[in-house]
Amino acid sequence: MLSAFISHADCARHDMGAHHPECPERLGAINDHLLVKGLLDYMVPYDAPLATEEQLGRAHASLYVKEIFDAAPTEGLRAVDPDTNMCPHTLQAALRAAGAAVQATDLVLAGEAPTAFCNIRPPGHHAERSAAMGFCFFNNVAVGIRHALDVHHLERVALIDFDVHHGNGSEDIFRGDERVLMCSIFEKGLYPFNGEQAVGPNMVNVGLPSRSGSDAFRAAVMEHWLPALEAFRPQLVYISAGFDAHREDDMGNLGLVEADYAWVTQQLMKVAEKHCHGRVISCLEGGYVLSPLARSVAAHVRVLIGAD
Repeated sequence: MLSAFISHADCARHDMGAHHPECPERLGAINDHLLVKGLLDYMVPYDAPLATEEQLGRAHASLYVKEIFDAAPTEGLRAVDPDTNMCPHTLQAALRAAGAAVQATDLVLAGEAPTAFCNIRPPGHHAERSAAMGFCFFNNVAVGIRHALDVHHLERVALIDFDVHHGNGSEDIFRGDERVLMCSIFEKGLYPFNGEQAVGPNMVNVGLPSRSGSDAFRAAVMEHWLPALEAFRPQLVYISAGFDAHREDDMGNLGLVEADYAWVTQQLMKVAEKHCHGRVISCLEGGYVLSPLARSVAAHVRVLIGAD
């Protein structure tokens, strides 16, 4: 059975302005590199559907969802945060991105795909229950997780976030939700300038100093994430897959390389194979320099689909 590759042309139409790091070209760079490496031959492509307001409302306040719909401009750019803008195509892209996580959940839990990678934008892990921020409008992974919990009635879902920035939005949405274990590694002192103090017992946050490198990253996974995941025994694993901790990406300075993304994916696949029949759903978050982004995604996806 082949893994799912979920995306949509609408996701590339969202544009926050010239020279913005979260640019439409990110998706094309990833798609082209996976194609060249032959990895898309081992995946089934799906066009992401539009998330419904009901699906969004499981992760976000209904008033906030309405505010984002109402804020969508018919021309030009509209700022919803100092570094987060909406263009006329943003709402459609954001609905596709959240819809991809829902579709991935349905496919994997129905046994139609063992794993899924969502090549989507805008990203989602900074979007809080009632606030857009950090290039994010809807929290894609959170929408998918709440769909798994509330519609498919799973009891234990793990969320893994290895973006260089802490996933404050996911933390805000899932704090105190005993059905979700969130494990996060990020660089200290970066946006959104929090995360070092976990807000609940279901959060395993590891802030690493600048220039920590591969050894510290891998030690944190082994010492903090894996014991917590083993005790939790997830029925499904989601990944907020940010690749901006790469040493060639100037958004952060952790100094990771492609091999680190392959390695951490291997560790997560072992957890998934032991506890949840290998079911893993990965959604793109950060990663802003096109070449290391594409190479890192390929290293991640190669393991995710069992082609390593």
